[in-house]
Amino acid sequence: MTIRSTSDASIIWVRGEDADERQERLVGEEPLEIRTAGPDQEPVPIAVTMRTPGGEAELAAGFLMTEGLIAPADLVAVRFEAGDPGRMARPDDEITVRLAGWFDAGRVAARHFVATASCGICGKASIDDVVLRCQPLPAGPVMARSMLVGLPALMRDAQAVFETTGGLHASGLFSVDGQLIAVREDVGRHNALDKLIGAMTLAGAWPLNECVLLVSGRVSFEIVQKAAMAGIPVLAAVSAPSDLAVETATRLGMTLVGFLRDDRFNIYSGRERLDLGS
Repeated sequence: MTIRSTSDASIIWVRGEDADERQERLVGEEPLEIRTAGPDQEPVPIAVTMRTPGGEAELAAGFLMTEGLIAPADLVAVRFEAGDPGRMARPDDEITVRLAGWFDAGRVAARHFVATASCGICGKASIDDVVLRCQPLPAGPVMARSMLVGLPALMRDAQAVFETTGGLHASGLFSVDGQLIAVREDVGRHNALDKLIGAMTLAGAWPLNECVLLVSGRVSFEIVQKAAMAGIPVLAAVSAPSDLAVETATRLGMTLVGFLRDDRFNIYSGRERLDLGS
């Protein structure tokens, strides 16, 4: 399979009265259909997501984990299986997660209902569902202020594709002492987080109770939901959270930090996990 995370295009570069023809590096975007199946079971379509090529196994595993459709012990294999070239952009744009046991296709419709509700039509029901499906978040870890403010620069330095395109979101996982564990990029904010969580799941690192998560962009309800499903107790972002994200983080006992830029940030919930004096 050829991974095409970026491509080149000819553009007209305009700055004031100056205009030049140049080559521009663009981030790749292609559809991926995620399917799952148990032994001797026909694959069940779960979702189609637009993503940056690369890390498809991580994305599929992470998506199913954070949506509460599978547990780590269910995973047997994640692989591309022949799709319909006339229906998808490329023959390898279908990936199947093989499970140890039979998958109940009826669970997909139920989860789609809850996911649709997260747009705000039925936000309270969505929070209730997440609270019911999540394990309680641990009390720790406690992170020093000096460590927290250094995370954005560390993640930016690790964003290889962003440096060449400027068009990707990122999710980075850190230890409490500020060490970068892993970072994943994608054109979609949710995909970047699913890839990161999927990578940890496939590596056998689950749950992520001692880790700190940093995401680019804003924090929506879905970002808090996915972090909580992975057991991540501290979530920080370089931009703003939504009101539903703050309410969900508060209900779940998660530390939520927004507008983390330079030496500034806002704490929206979970103040006890941050040591502002160090």
